[in-house]
Amino acid sequence: MNLQQQFSDEQVGVREFAYDDRVVWAVDFGPGVDATVDVVDDTAIVLTGEDQYDLELADGAEVFMKNGVLTIEVEG
Repeated sequence: MNLQQQFSDEQVGVREFAYDDRVVWAVDFGPGVDATVDVVDDTAIVLTGEDQYDLELADGAEVFMKNGVLTIEVEG
């Protein structure tokens, strides 16, 4: 399941940016949402209040969370 499908029923904005050497996904949980991310093996575990999302990651993915925006960057 891709990120667009994972968040299709949620009020979450998902954008994909493709560059020559990498692909970046930005997942915006919205203003005022206290979101955190923890990476365990090949899974990003995102907590937003009482909701939890388990996102499967590609090898070598870098994951960041800042101001309620989750960023996943993969070389490609």
